Amino acid sequence: MTTFHKVLANNLVANITNYTVWFALTFWVFLETRSVFATGMIAGLYLVLTAGLAIWFGSLVDHHRKKKVMLASSLTSLALYGAAFAVHQAAPEGALTEVGRPWLWALVAVAMAGVIAGNIRAIALPTLVTALVAEDRRDRANGLVGMVSGIGFLTTSVISGLLVAWSGMTGALAFAVALTAGAYLHLRFVRVDEPDPEALRRAAGDSGPGRVDVRGTIGVIGAVPGLFALILFSTFNNFLGGVFMALMDAYGLSLMPVQAWGFLWAGVSTAFILSGVIIARTGLGRNPLRTLMIVNIISWTAAALFTVQSSIPLLAAGCFLWMLLGPYAEAAEHTTLQTVVPFERQGRVFGFAQSVEQAAAPLTAFMIAPLAQWVFIPLMTDGAGADLIGDWYGRGPERGMALVFTVAGTLGLIATVLAWNSGQYRRLSETYLKGARA
Repeated sequence: MTTFHKVLANNLVANITNYTVWFALTFWVFLETRSVFATGMIAGLYLVLTAGLAIWFGSLVDHHRKKKVMLASSLTSLALYGAAFAVHQAAPEGALTEVGRPWLWALVAVAMAGVIAGNIRAIALPTLVTALVAEDRRDRANGLVGMVSGIGFLTTSVISGLLVAWSGMTGALAFAVALTAGAYLHLRFVRVDEPDPEALRRAAGDSGPGRVDVRGTIGVIGAVPGLFALILFSTFNNFLGGVFMALMDAYGLSLMPVQAWGFLWAGVSTAFILSGVIIARTGLGRNPLRTLMIVNIISWTAAALFTVQSSIPLLAAGCFLWMLLGPYAEAAEHTTLQTVVPFERQGRVFGFAQSVEQAAAPLTAFMIAPLAQWVFIPLMTDGAGADLIGDWYGRGPERGMALVFTVAGTLGLIATVLAWNSGQYRRLSETYLKGARA
């Protein structure tokens, strides 16, 4: 097993652990309090902190050895999960079931801080792909990174549900402490040969203190023709992707019972793993940016069509295709950044991209839910939309949500066609191809 595969396996354990805590906390808080507000606050806390801290995390990754940063991430998460376990055990009887009591929010804050500390790994890992994998195989390595994310996504909700059902947050936090300690100890014994960050900074003429350098990061991105456009394009995709975050569960549950929806979602989630396996075997082609545009054309076409009729097979096929192609888009972006951005700056650029892109989907989710409830659903129930297209598209609340998906898919398709024919795409493609040949 190569060093990269050992680090990847270690990251898989860390990802499953961190996201299990997040999911378990959400499940448990709702079961204990029956408060949608409380669970919404957990999701909001995660998204705000992820977007707000990503640039700082990127600076940590650039200014220190990647293995050292990943070890520090695990050690910080371990300490915070231990503290969360202590808060849970010390809370008075009934204090964790009331939204207005500080004990509940202390537990949420400390546990979620442990999850957020793990996000440093998501920035460090693609920079280690640059350091550990030959350039002509990085696209395949990025496919494996996507597969690891898929395995984590597929297993986390099951593990979280079983732990909460078995012993509530006691079992979930004990699980987190044990696996985080194991991941830390394993990584200590993995030898990672990586460049010295201080030597790279001096060679690049960056002799200033190791600090958060937003201006310098923006300068690096701006110096690569078309790179800002790539990040903005991914941000726009995530912005439209927030429609799925806001409405997918509601749409699926309008067509089938909750048990069937759960099994369908587990089944289509295997597309993440399949996608990673395919990319690892075939790569992304000579120009990953071209691959990015092709998969976006297919993805947004599927998004525009998979709800045109009330059909469970059509829904399943659309979700499977969307998940199958998602890792292609992420791997294409990572492969491009790894080629056109200097290694000593990659952490900050990946952190900046994560900060901007992560903020888009939740923003749409917050906007689209009331828009669907008060505009699209009435439009397709007894409004002008039902009169105009209801005979073939259908009528009712479920058709209102379906129309939102169709509109989002159409907008995504138009944006992709415009991006593919833009000067920024051509210039960034040329820069990538020159870097790949160098």
